[in-house]
Amino acid sequence: MHTLSGDLLLQRLGEQPADKLHKRLYNAIRTSILDGSLPPASRLLASRDLAQELGLSRNTVLTVYEQLQAEGYVYSRQGSGTFVAEIVPDRCLSATIAPIGVCAEPPRAELSQRGTLLLQHASACPAQWGVFIPGVPDVNAFPHHILSKIQAHISRQPTVQCLTYSNQGGSPELQRALVDYLRVSRSVHCEPEQILITEGVHQAIDLVTRMLCNPGDDAWIEEPGYWGIRNILRVNNVNICPMAVDEAGMVPPEQVTGRPRLIFVTPSHQYPLGSVMSLSRRQRLLGMARAAGGWIVEDDYDSEFRFSGQPIPALQGLEADAPVIYIGTFSKTVYPALRLGYVVLPKPLMNELKSAHSELYRGGHLIIQSALAQFIREGHYTAHIRRMRLLYARRRGFLTSLIEQHLGKKALGRFNSNAGLHLVLNLPAEADDVAIATAANQRGVLVRPLSRYYMLPTDRRGLLMGFASVPEEEMATAFNILLECLHAGRV
Repeated sequence: MHTLSGDLLLQRLGEQPADKLHKRLYNAIRTSILDGSLPPASRLLASRDLAQELGLSRNTVLTVYEQLQAEGYVYSRQGSGTFVAEIVPDRCLSATIAPIGVCAEPPRAELSQRGTLLLQHASACPAQWGVFIPGVPDVNAFPHHILSKIQAHISRQPTVQCLTYSNQGGSPELQRALVDYLRVSRSVHCEPEQILITEGVHQAIDLVTRMLCNPGDDAWIEEPGYWGIRNILRVNNVNICPMAVDEAGMVPPEQVTGRPRLIFVTPSHQYPLGSVMSLSRRQRLLGMARAAGGWIVEDDYDSEFRFSGQPIPALQGLEADAPVIYIGTFSKTVYPALRLGYVVLPKPLMNELKSAHSELYRGGHLIIQSALAQFIREGHYTAHIRRMRLLYARRRGFLTSLIEQHLGKKALGRFNSNAGLHLVLNLPAEADDVAIATAANQRGVLVRPLSRYYMLPTDRRGLLMGFASVPEEEMATAFNILLECLHAGRV
């Protein structure tokens, strides 16, 4: 026969997060004691009876009772049973215990001004995997078994160097592998000591900004552009100067009034619009950076995925000793959670920025870096990229056909460079792309509003649609949901 206390604990047991059974039972009983559901001096069920009601082993119940007794929540009387203590430990630490179901307002911590500013402009999406999410590769298509096998082999007898802090900018094997890969695939000219391995693009940009900008210095960014750059510049108190983007990339001003310390560009595939920076525009920016004594920060975030025409060489290799800090990432080619990126530092900066990186962040993850280096050297990396180009090109073509069929060619973005992991769906100027994206997100379609990528007011409206992680068989259904959201938004 079930008892009230047994039913209560059975319910509370089901409310606990997945964990070991004894921990879940412990939390269920302790919570019931603290909120008064099991009042002071009340008798708990005998261990055998509780185990039977909950479908647990008696040893599990005995273990929990012993733990609660050791911590002062219950006590036992020989021959009488186990009882809830009159005064439990938590009541000695807190004047009141909030009743169950009552969510007390947590005290607000006082943040710094830059911390508050950062959160005011936070744009990271809480969902990082789903239909049409921009910038995410198909993580299921990566040959995990190959990289895992290499990593397991290295892990069996790792060198001492793989198990300590790195103060050389990363794994020497990965630095050498990247020199060869970047020279062939991106026309980047560098030596191994110029390469710094980072935990992604954000860390690289933060390091460069901290080390090269004083508060109030000017930094040019693309408009529209990646919101993550803006947030890093804000918290470092850098003056952000948005520069418009056209079909040839960033449009620098005719008359330069200030001296930009940093110029952030995505020349091979502008993010988010997709234009490719022209040769004349590249040469002009290089000249401006030299004249200002500044640096161009080239973010080559998804350059590997160009589906037609010749590969676009990196800006870094256009001139000898170019004032360019080249940043790349494995987030798009391997998977985002790997948290590995790299910076090709100009020789005048390499020693100082590598030392600063070691002081600020402490390099690590050397086993996976060594494994990735072997993965690259053995040809698995380039083979994977070739497969993904074919896969992503097919998915991009399928999504493009859906858009043209239902919304017409005019709905496709103006700067169609046939590259990258997303495309832009144009919307009328009167459309509310934020509301449409919110409605779609609530239904599991994770598009992002184009207007959020602008820093200044704009009448451009659109949606960023990722296609890399979406199988074709899922696209049509998701696209129909998006169409319903567009119609509800009167587009």
